[in-house]
Amino acid sequence: MDIDSTVSTIAATLGGFILLYGVCSLIIKEKLYISEASVAILCGILCGPLVFNLINIDNWAYKQDVTRQFTRVVIAIQVMAAGVTLPKAYLRKEFRSLLILLGPVMIFMWIVSGLCVWYFIPKLTFLESLMIASCFTPTDPVLANSIVQGYFAEQHVPPNIRSLIMAESGANDGLGYPFLFLAIYLIKMNTVGEAIFKWSWWIMGYQIGFSIIIGFVVGFIARKILRFSEERKWIDKESFLVYAIALALFLMGTVGLLGSDDLLACFIAGNSFTWDDWFRTETENAHLTEVIDMLLNLSMFVYIGLTMPWSAFNDINTQLTFGTLLGLAASVLVFRRLPVIIGLYKYIPAITNWRQAVFMGWFGPMGVGALFYYTIAIESFELDGPNAYARQVIEPIIYFIILSSVVVHGITIPVFFLGTFATRTITKIPSKSYHKFDYNIDTNVQ
Repeated sequence: MDIDSTVSTIAATLGGFILLYGVCSLIIKEKLYISEASVAILCGILCGPLVFNLINIDNWAYKQDVTRQFTRVVIAIQVMAAGVTLPKAYLRKEFRSLLILLGPVMIFMWIVSGLCVWYFIPKLTFLESLMIASCFTPTDPVLANSIVQGYFAEQHVPPNIRSLIMAESGANDGLGYPFLFLAIYLIKMNTVGEAIFKWSWWIMGYQIGFSIIIGFVVGFIARKILRFSEERKWIDKESFLVYAIALALFLMGTVGLLGSDDLLACFIAGNSFTWDDWFRTETENAHLTEVIDMLLNLSMFVYIGLTMPWSAFNDINTQLTFGTLLGLAASVLVFRRLPVIIGLYKYIPAITNWRQAVFMGWFGPMGVGALFYYTIAIESFELDGPNAYARQVIEPIIYFIILSSVVVHGITIPVFFLGTFATRTITKIPSKSYHKFDYNIDTNVQ
């Protein structure tokens, strides 16, 4: 198929899906409680080589490059949106909660996920297992968005938990680099000291530290410039609304050219940009960012469905089987996050009770971020090198984890509240954080 036919097929398929989904989206999301990611990934599977074979991206010469850059753009805009929609000075007010989530909790998630990979695929070394696990250690901001937005979330998910999930998923998606490259450096370098030294100055110093600084400074300057322009009536409504998205693209490009962590810079800039809550309150009824998010997210999960490596899920050469991957996915979903959140929730001020801890611990989805880090990881290893097996199995593992997370988290959002709980009342309780009120979902189990 030539390039014109390929592009026309993609445009027709994607446009047709969004049209069909759009006319019944309210029923799907707010009546059936099915996430848009689940529907989009199903569309991709149906249109891909497994079923109708309308689009076969496996034949593309630059498939990995397209995947990396597509996921990069989607995540950059999503984490910027997460930063912009957080309440006033959220990072400062919930610093302790985020410190626990991005420190001990994330380290636990990485190590436990690595142990799960190592147990089910023993041909891998422990360091190779940690390298693969680092791809799905962060909570995905794209899938998390479906948990914290919409009618169902507003009715059933407390505001403090929605904000905390947004903040954590936005920050830790950019913080996936330290875990990934610590494992890569330990695998590839001759001594532990050499690996730790390079990781300390290059990853923690330049990639993380520099991106935080540049994100905060650029966000601050952008806020001052926009407010200066708006007060003098220099900017029209359309440009005002699109400003945050343009800021995300600008940072993604400039920080990427500087070789630092553009995703973390976008999230920090989003927080700095709305530190005084002015931009968020001015644009909260516009919904332009949500529209662009929806288009990108639907397109991204259709793409994931199209590129799903079905044959690799049961491959005699890698000795991977569907049962092995199913066991791995189940263990990751159960043990990766839930135990540590329940164990530490009393030290996380933003979580007010054990019910919120269970919800927070269960809904740590894995999606677009895992795919992005997978494309980064495979660049570090040769096809026929000493770590060739790890490079070979990482793709089916990551895709199966994403598929499992989309399906399981997509169906358990309504089940969590509607399947096992008979009645629920929302009661206001004094907040432990900056909110005037938090909301505690008081449930009675049948």
